[in-house]
Amino acid sequence: MKKKRLMAVMVFWVIFLSGCQDIKMWFKDFEESFKGLEMVIQTYDEQSQLIDQITGKSILIERDSTFDTDAETKDSSVIQITIGTKEMHHVGSSMIIAEKGLENIFDDYAQTVDAQTIQRGVPVINSLVNDFKNSFVGKEKVVLIRSQNGTPLATYGGNNVSLYKTDVPKSTGLLIDGQYLFVYRCDYTIYDLALLE
Repeated sequence: MKKKRLMAVMVFWVIFLSGCQDIKMWFKDFEESFKGLEMVIQTYDEQSQLIDQITGKSILIERDSTFDTDAETKDSSVIQITIGTKEMHHVGSSMIIAEKGLENIFDDYAQTVDAQTIQRGVPVINSLVNDFKNSFVGKEKVVLIRSQNGTPLATYGGNNVSLYKTDVPKSTGLLIDGQYLFVYRCDYTIYDLALLE
C-alpha cells in the first residue's frame, strides 16, 4: 500500500514538473551549457536592417565577465557567444538569437496595435495569477520586438510563453513553446494574445 501511494505521489510530481515552465527553462539552460542549442543569431541596425546572420548547431550565450567593473557588480554588456568551437563577442546593436524552429511572424502583426479591454479585475490578484502562470504553464502571448529607436523588426508568438532574466544586462530570455529566444538591446512589448483578438 505504501509503495502504491509513493508511486502515485512520484507520478504526480513528474507530471506536474514536466509541465512547469521554470523546470523546462532549467533544462534548456543545462542543454545550452553542455550540448549547445541550434540557433540563429541576427544583429540589426537602428532602422531594423539586418547587419549579419549566423546559424550554429551548438550555441552558448553568456555575459563576458572580463568586462565587469568588478567581481561583485557583474555589469558587463559584452556578450560572448560560443558557436561550436568558435566564438564571437557582441555589444551595442540590437540582437535576436532564436532557437531553430521559432518562426518570426512579423508580417502577421505588422500593423499598429490598438487594444482595449473593459474587463474588470483585482490587480494584486491578477498579478499573482500571471506570475504563477509564467512559472508553471506560460500564457498565449505575442512578442513585438523593435530596434532601439523603435523600428519594428521581429514578432514571435506561442501558446506557452514565459519571460526570464538573463545574466546579460539589457537582455531578456523567453521560453516560447519549449524553444528559447534571447533578446538583447531591443525595445519590446509582450501582449497576452487575447488582447489582440
